[in-house]
Amino acid sequence: MAVLDPRVEPRVYERDGFTVTLWTYHEPGTSREVPPADYADALERLHTGMRALDVPAPHFTDRVEHAQRLVADRDRTPALADADRQLLGDTLHTLKQAVGERGGTEQLLHGEPHPGNLLTTHNGLLFVDLETCCRGPVEFDLAHAPEEVGAHYPGVDHGLLRDCRTLVLTMVTTWRWDRDDRFPDGRRVGTEWLGRIRTALA
Repeated sequence: MAVLDPRVEPRVYERDGFTVTLWTYHEPGTSREVPPADYADALERLHTGMRALDVPAPHFTDRVEHAQRLVADRDRTPALADADRQLLGDTLHTLKQAVGERGGTEQLLHGEPHPGNLLTTHNGLLFVDLETCCRGPVEFDLAHAPEEVGAHYPGVDHGLLRDCRTLVLTMVTTWRWDRDDRFPDGRRVGTEWLGRIRTALA
């Protein structure tokens, strides 16, 4: 993973109303394309390192419950149609329970190791943006990566990964309907992802 800049004290800084952390700059690599096997290897090595850490972190279900609260709050999600609200609420409830009941090994996770949080550098692949760290099965992290990556990660429970993918899709779809969401073109994306959820559940 990318590390904090060693030239300054490792803490949160506040300036002009902004909260800032300072990280080491990494020169971008020449290629932006990341082979799925390399992506899986980098994520596996990150998980290996994170297993050695004993730090407090929320459980992945805390994030699911945040999405559930959004679905239930019509003031926060006023544009969400009743049928879509029912779909999101039922899917979040069912898959949170299904993933939790599988009883797989849980550990500290990145939380959102999607391609936007992976840097291609001259020092190899580095993960950034660990503010979403949580505890759960590694399949929850893999659900954020491109689908091809899961085939290269050793020891994956592919049924659990499939459930985690649909769960993560449902969570991020819910966030697009938050009235305060600032995701570019979020409402159009949210509508498109509702269709993807229906397809995944069919």
